Amino acid sequence: MKITILDDYFDTLRTLPCFAKLDGHEVTIWNDHVQDVDALADRLAETEVLVLIRERTKIRTPLLERLPKLKLISQRSVYPHIDVETCTRLGIIISSDQHAGTPSFATAELTWALIMAAMRQIPQQMASLQAGNWQACVGNTLRGKTLGIYGYGRIGGAVADYGKAFGMNILIWASEGSRERARADGYEVPNSKAAFFAACDVLSLHLRLYDSTRGIITGDDLSHMKPTALLVNTSRAPLIEPGALAAALDAGRPGMAAVDVYEEEPVRDTAHPLFNRDNVICTPHIGYVTRDEYEIQFTDIFAQIIAYANSTPINVINPDVVAR
Repeated sequence: MKITILDDYFDTLRTLPCFAKLDGHEVTIWNDHVQDVDALADRLAETEVLVLIRERTKIRTPLLERLPKLKLISQRSVYPHIDVETCTRLGIIISSDQHAGTPSFATAELTWALIMAAMRQIPQQMASLQAGNWQACVGNTLRGKTLGIYGYGRIGGAVADYGKAFGMNILIWASEGSRERARADGYEVPNSKAAFFAACDVLSLHLRLYDSTRGIITGDDLSHMKPTALLVNTSRAPLIEPGALAAALDAGRPGMAAVDVYEEEPVRDTAHPLFNRDNVICTPHIGYVTRDEYEIQFTDIFAQIIAYANSTPINVINPDVVAR
């Protein structure tokens, strides 16, 4: 089969052990990022199987309708970047393992790295040394502080464990079912969303992005946060209503933020409203970007391709195509 992989920025995938699963297939890998429909249609004209690295490229109807040879899209996790109904109409299978059994420890670890860096103001201290100065400011200790986890899934649970290890008080806010699960696990759940936002010294978002969670965090929610609090988002930017975080930082509640995700990616505009603030740490969506995490993810993604080649597709999210 003719397989195309998009957005492998550092040409990493061919160096992974799992890449051997594609032996015998014709594989083309693109290392740059292109979203232009004409350019993508040209690149993918002969493609039978398309491999996506998370949500880096949007696969929308105008592109799909120009790819008559495409039969399978193989990826991992959620798929808001793919027009699923169009794929179904055109007979394109989408296989996407939802990795229900394992968290992304890479994302959980980055979350904790951002929390530590922000609370101890590590970027500011580094900049001070680089400018020929000594200490720049006074940071904050985590022990005894309150860590809020919004979204009690696999990653949220891992971050809560890190918080416990650092001697923090853990609060959970999530869907009703997840709040019940958090209580059963021994975590405290506040009486209201407003009380949750008001109590947290560090608040970390760990929700999946669905229509129901888009914009779920409002400017009013953020206004309840402490002036000393830190908001961390390594999940998805659209969980926060557009412009709300920048406005909240301007208003001083919360006092700090650390973000790894943005409304439109990749972001190359150095004037982005979050990039040039002393109280914000920004990273370029690297939560899942480790060799170890890639090996886990692409073992699944390539296994989906092999299953399709054997006429036994797995993890199909549009089963009507298979039925036809």
